Amino acid sequence: MLQAIRLPALFALLWLTGMYLRLPMLAAPPLASDMALALRLNALQQGMLTTLPLIMLAIGAVPGSVLIQKLGARPALVISLVFIALFSAARGLAPNGALLLLATAGMGFGVAMMQPALPALLPAWLNSKHLAMGTAIYMNGMLIGEFTGAGLTIPLLMPLLEQSWRATIVVWSLPAILIALLLLLPKGQPKPVNTSSWMPNWRSPLIWQMGFLMSTSSTLFFGANAYMAPVLEARGEADWLAASLFWFNLFQVVASVLLIRMAKRWVGLRAPLIFAAVLGLSGMIVFIQAAGLTALFGLLMVSFASAFLLILLVALPPMISREQAGAISAGAFTIGYAMSFFVPLIGGWIAQTSGSINLAIWTLIAYATIAVPLAVKMPKNQ
Repeated sequence: MLQAIRLPALFALLWLTGMYLRLPMLAAPPLASDMALALRLNALQQGMLTTLPLIMLAIGAVPGSVLIQKLGARPALVISLVFIALFSAARGLAPNGALLLLATAGMGFGVAMMQPALPALLPAWLNSKHLAMGTAIYMNGMLIGEFTGAGLTIPLLMPLLEQSWRATIVVWSLPAILIALLLLLPKGQPKPVNTSSWMPNWRSPLIWQMGFLMSTSSTLFFGANAYMAPVLEARGEADWLAASLFWFNLFQVVASVLLIRMAKRWVGLRAPLIFAAVLGLSGMIVFIQAAGLTALFGLLMVSFASAFLLILLVALPPMISREQAGAISAGAFTIGYAMSFFVPLIGGWIAQTSGSINLAIWTLIAYATIAVPLAVKMPKNQ
C-alpha cells in the first residue's frame, strides 16, 4: 500500500472516481424532454440517450483493457475520466440530435474503458485485506452517482443554473477532470501489468459465469427502471411512480453501505451470490404479482439484490489475480452489459407485439431464472 497518502484519503479518491461511473449517464434521462424539445429529437433518439451508453459499456470494456496493458491502470483511468468529461460536456454544446448522440456514445465509451481500470488499479494501491472494501467503496460512489444524477438534477442543479439543460450537463461533467488530476497525486507506480493478459480469456467458464450473473443484476435493475411506469399505469397505480422510483434507486445505496463493512467476509463465497440472485428474482415476481406497498417492497428487494450481487462480482477479479484483474473484468463487463441491453429490449418487443406490458417483466424474470443457477456453480472461495 502506498505510504505517501493515508488510507482514508485513498478511499475518498476511489469513492469520487466511482461517482463518474454513472453520474454523467444518469443525469441525461431527467433532461431528456428538454433536450428533445430544443433539438427536435424523435422518440427513438430520446430513448437512445439512455440506452446508447448501456451498449457502449459492453463495446468499450475490452479497449479499456488494452489501454491498461499499454499505459498502466492509473494512466488508463485518468484518460478515461478526461474522455468522459469532454464528451459528456459536449452533449451540452451539441447543436443537433446527431452530434448529441455522438457525444453520448463517446461518453459511454469512456465509462466503459474506466470500468476495468478500477479493478486493475486496486491491487497497486491497497493490500489484500482492503481489496474488497476498496471495491465496495468505489461502487458506493457509483450508486451515489446514479442517485445524484437521476434524483438531484432537476430539483437541485437546474434551479441554480436558470433551468438550462445545457449548463446542467456541463456542470455535472467537468468535475471528472479535477478527479483525474487528483488521481495523479498518490506517489508510487503500480507494478507493470502482464502484457500477455490484456485480452479476456473467452474460454474461461468463470468469465461467462460472472458476465451472466452481472447481466442478471443489471437486467433486473435497468429493466425495472424502464418498465416501472407503464406497469404501474396499466394497473391503475400511476400515483405510486414517483415514490417507487425514488426508493428503488436509493435502496441500492443501502446494499453498498452494508457491503463496505462486510465485503471482506463475503466476497468469493457462493452463499451471498446465491442469496442476492434469488432475492432479486423473487422481488421481481412480487412486483409483478402484487400491488401497492407489497409491490413496492418487491421493488426494494430487486434494488438491494442487484447492487449486492454486482458489488460482490466486481470485487472478485482483483482477488483472483492481480495481473488478470483488468482482463477478467473487461470480459465480464462485455458479456454482462451486452445482455443487459438486449434482454430488456427483447422484453419490450414481446410486450409491444402481445399488447401486455407485464410480459416485459416476465421476460426479465425468465432470463434471471436461467442465469441464477450460475451462482450455485461459481468456484468456491475465490
